[in-house]
Amino acid sequence: MAASPPAPAPGTAKPLLDAEGLPLDIPERLARQIAFIAETDRLKAVLRLSPLLSANRRENDAEHSWHLALMVLVLAEYANEPVEVERTLKLVLVHDLVEIYAGDTCLFDDAARKDQAQREGAAAKRLFALLPTDQEAEFHGLWNEFEERRTPEARFAKAMDRLQPLLLNAGNHGGTWRAPGVTHARVRERTSVIDEGSHDLWDCTEKLLALGVREGWLKSG
Repeated sequence: MAASPPAPAPGTAKPLLDAEGLPLDIPERLARQIAFIAETDRLKAVLRLSPLLSANRRENDAEHSWHLALMVLVLAEYANEPVEVERTLKLVLVHDLVEIYAGDTCLFDDAARKDQAQREGAAAKRLFALLPTDQEAEFHGLWNEFEERRTPEARFAKAMDRLQPLLLNAGNHGGTWRAPGVTHARVRERTSVIDEGSHDLWDCTEKLLALGVREGWLKSG
């Protein structure tokens, strides 16, 4: 399974709105913030492999990020450790922005995962540099926090990121689980990070995976 086609590579595409070229009499800080917001519109064009439950199409990254934010609001009570909801929301909304340039990498695409960290690191540096210096540091810090999973908020945010596509696959009676080479053991191994954020949601995950095997949506093994 190949990753979705990435948006223009870092440094090769003209920003959707150029902060220096905006014909507006506004402060430089606001111009840069608007340019960043405009650039993140590209996230809506980054397709994931996960199928929607409500329509016969794949979801995009912006829809995925919104869904994660809603999940944080609804499910925070199940976190293993108390989490600051506002910070967790920031983490889930920021972490996939790098895919504007790096593209989405499927959880089961081992070839694409080999250079995923390098691609996404370069994308983060390029994208967050559009912001004013203080916000560049803040957003880059949030992205690193999510990747490193060193805080309760980051561990719960990562759990949401793994749980959301799993729910879509279960609701679609297989979804990406039906791809070649995907088995119960492989899905379980790749989603086990959910347990770091929430034992309760990991228990739910195990039951969903077992249901998938029983119903024939997911290969055993």
